[in-house]
Amino acid sequence: MLIKNLIEDTHSFWTEGSGNFPEIVLSSRIRLARNLEEFLFNTSNKENSKGVLKTIKDATSNIESLEFFNLEIFNDLERKVLVEKHLISPGHGHNPQNKGILVNKEGSVSIMVNEEDHLRIQCFGSGLVLKDLWQKCTELDDLLEEKLNFAFNEKYGYLTTCPTNLGTGLRVSVMMHLPALVLTRQTNLILRQLSQVGVAVRGIFGEGTEALGNLFQISNQISLGQSEEEIVANVNLIVKRLVDQEQKAREYLLNKSGLLIEDKAKRAYGILTNAKIISSEEAFSLISDLRLGKTLGMVENLEIKPINELFLLCQPAYLQIISGKEMTAQERDIKRAEIFKEILQR
Repeated sequence: MLIKNLIEDTHSFWTEGSGNFPEIVLSSRIRLARNLEEFLFNTSNKENSKGVLKTIKDATSNIESLEFFNLEIFNDLERKVLVEKHLISPGHGHNPQNKGILVNKEGSVSIMVNEEDHLRIQCFGSGLVLKDLWQKCTELDDLLEEKLNFAFNEKYGYLTTCPTNLGTGLRVSVMMHLPALVLTRQTNLILRQLSQVGVAVRGIFGEGTEALGNLFQISNQISLGQSEEEIVANVNLIVKRLVDQEQKAREYLLNKSGLLIEDKAKRAYGILTNAKIISSEEAFSLISDLRLGKTLGMVENLEIKPINELFLLCQPAYLQIISGKEMTAQERDIKRAEIFKEILQR
């Protein structure tokens, strides 16, 4: 079953370590918000959302590259794994009634049905690949628009539940690892500057979440008043500037505190391969230290991909899925340590 593989596989688009600037940019995402013209923009209304779900399921049944799943077939733990893999949002997985997901076999396309909007079309890729993803996502959007009546206004563009998504309905997001900017205490100033130019900075799971492991989501805040191409180009430019700032901060640390950074990376490796108990919060910090050391050439005989996989493997729901049972917090901390040792020493 496709979805079973997506849930259990350690592979994810943000662990591949490919694309442009993979040492700093883990992943890119293009998301389009769309609503159906003939239904209320209220996904919490039972009858309304039921009609939306059936309409979208029927309309997409002959798209061979996508498979439809009703979220109600998944248990709470499985839905949390889909959140941890970024295939659905935390809000989408909270209450599964009359909600669905359309995915492709690689997990690089995920369409949430009845999240905040009727459809949230998402295309993912490893590294900084926004232009390629935009092309892929707009082709999928055109295909869906041939089968569904999207709500559109000549003045305001695509109509959405939240005013910030009006117009293009486009959200461009990039997941970045910025440990050097954090260590050199530049993040607060940079984040304030980004907010002034319409760019949002969030934690690993989006709005309202922490930047665990020095992972930050960078995305546009407004989708009205600019074309899709302008939004993509703007975010792409800002991310490249952040990459340049992070690279310079890493060079500074290498020159001024190289021994300290190497010590932190090798201590992280030692703990991750020898500890018996590791909490998720500690895990994120250690993985960040190890990843920085690897990208600076301080950790040998270890590829970037297994380090990226640790960000997924440390997640509580995923740990329980691969263990085949629900676990207490302490049991998860023990299992996490076992898996880290296995991954890093294989």
